[in-house]
Amino acid sequence: MSDAAARPLALTLGEPAGIGPDLALAVWRHRRELDVPPFYLIGDTEFLGERARLLGLDVAIETATPAEAGRLFAQALPVVPLGAKVTARPGAPDATSAAAAIGSIDAAVADVLAGHASAVVTNPINKHVLYRAGFSDPGHTEYLARLCQRATGKPVMPVMLLWSPELAVVPVTIHVALKDAVAQLSTRLIVDTGRIVARDMEKWFGLKRPKLALAGLNPHAGEDGAIGREDIDIVAPAVAALKAEGIDARGPLPADTMFHAAARATYDVALGMYHDQVLVPIKTLAFEHGVNVTLGLPFLRTSPDHGTAFDLAGTGRADPSSLVAALKLAARLTARTPAPVA
Repeated sequence: MSDAAARPLALTLGEPAGIGPDLALAVWRHRRELDVPPFYLIGDTEFLGERARLLGLDVAIETATPAEAGRLFAQALPVVPLGAKVTARPGAPDATSAAAAIGSIDAAVADVLAGHASAVVTNPINKHVLYRAGFSDPGHTEYLARLCQRATGKPVMPVMLLWSPELAVVPVTIHVALKDAVAQLSTRLIVDTGRIVARDMEKWFGLKRPKLALAGLNPHAGEDGAIGREDIDIVAPAVAALKAEGIDARGPLPADTMFHAAARATYDVALGMYHDQVLVPIKTLAFEHGVNVTLGLPFLRTSPDHGTAFDLAGTGRADPSSLVAALKLAARLTARTPAPVA
């Protein structure tokens, strides 16, 4: 067992009015049958106790430090205090929501960079709530990169990987409007993304020379320029550059034939040129158990592949499968890797 594997996972609170707290409580309550690795939640013990009572869950909650979490996990849900009261009710975010969500992420990143946690697992946030509070990043992924750059002084390029046993995908452009994705797309961006994917799939997943399949931007990969020249002028040169560096990459491929079972068996990761091009297939195949993994960071971050589901918060009907998958994947991948150095 590596040194990192002996450390607990740092789990963020997420949007407190959403299902994140419900899932954390339910997963700890059923920790034995789910066989989840030790984790601690960064939040407010009083708030979590109230949510547990609302859900009818018998959950022992104990204030802890990260160092105490592994020892306490079998008997109680370890909670590292945020230092601020959280008052949001299920489905009703309030003035405490944004501060709690952001503060929990900040603390988790600080813990993993300091070596107190083996990885960060994030519960879902609601970006509209954060935007109203002045949050300036497009999403979780970009905010994590900014925290890392601030802490280490080194530039960070985050890459969003959606992983499941059935399919792993990466969007080259992420949370931008489709017209802006086309404008942002460049050979350099594709090459930089492909390099990080190839490196981190080997580092974290243990894949030697992972196979990358790159989708074309246009229908049928442009049909040799008949449906736009982007695949000839932007995507094909990127594939050639990746191959020249020894990376097993092919494309541009027609996206509409990349995701059936026989095609998926020919590659390890599919890279799409825009968000929905690759997220629609994986969410169709693995909506309940897909995991969001951020590559390119000095530590591992995983997250459930779903949103805050305000309509399910406080009802007990939220499915914890994706959070369980995120926790298990983080523990499995960090078991092979030493703790990060800031």
